[in-house]
Amino acid sequence: MGEGWLLTAEMIELVDIGYENIVCTQPFGCLTNHICGKGMIRQIRNIRSGSNIVAIDYDPGVAKVDQENRIKLMLSIARENL
Repeated sequence: MGEGWLLTAEMIELVDIGYENIVCTQPFGCLTNHICGKGMIRQIRNIRSGSNIVAIDYDPGVAKVDQENRIKLMLSIARENL
């Protein structure tokens, strides 16, 4: 969890020090997190090829099963990459 533009820097730092699997949790309605978090994930994957990042929205309108499925998908990709 991060705030605004620092979120992208934190994800890059985590990948650089060896944490390739990242769950980026975001509260609903936080525009800067959506732009800097979700918007930069593809670019981070392009420049850091080993990264496995998923963005999860946490708000009352999102079904819990959707959140869990996205995390499970990220974990299955992490297992494949081992």
